[in-house]
Amino acid sequence: MFKVANMFVSVLLLCVFSSSVAFAHGVDANTERFLLANEGVAIGPFLYIGAKHMVTGYDHLLFLLGVIFFLFRKREVLLYVSLFTVGHSITLFLGVLNNISVDPYLIDAIIGLSIVYKGFDNLGGLKRLFGFQPNTQIAVVVFGLFHGFGLATKIQDFALPKTDLWKNLLAFNVGVELGQFLALVFILIGLSFWRRHRSFYAFSNITNTFLMTAGLILFGYQMVGYSVYG
Repeated sequence: MFKVANMFVSVLLLCVFSSSVAFAHGVDANTERFLLANEGVAIGPFLYIGAKHMVTGYDHLLFLLGVIFFLFRKREVLLYVSLFTVGHSITLFLGVLNNISVDPYLIDAIIGLSIVYKGFDNLGGLKRLFGFQPNTQIAVVVFGLFHGFGLATKIQDFALPKTDLWKNLLAFNVGVELGQFLALVFILIGLSFWRRHRSFYAFSNITNTFLMTAGLILFGYQMVGYSVYG
């Protein structure tokens, strides 16, 4: 039982600390070259880039893990993931198409805090702090908006051509959803397996404390970047 919990937490650790991606919330060299050179509609490549960005988007995935950690019904998982999708899709399109610029360090710092918030909420901290449970659905939508601005900020770095930009954005967003779906399948399989053991509840507090810690580390890293480069 404890081996299952240790394995799950180890996977979480790898998501944040095992590669240079953990603190380089950007794109790889090949993707960067493509985006800088692209001048027209490229549905396939933008689908792929969106999917890859989400699959390797440790911050988005850690937040979603916190959201679904205590959701046991498929209907609830679908609802909350859909709310998150609506939130980040709105600000992705609004941000890019209307040139709404947000400092990348600050927006990524807020995304880090969203992970802290969800882990703290899962521990019952918000209810103890405020005396009532804040609306979890509204919180997911609001943080989804911030996550979407993170995606929009990333895309705006490449000054893509405005002609038919919405088509590439739509392809990118669909790719993001496909990547999110793929990642969630593996996360849900892992959670479903772990929930069969008593260690799930025994280690649930530790896991959500880890989520808070990871979020705080990401927040601190981005704030250091903002103070140095912002």
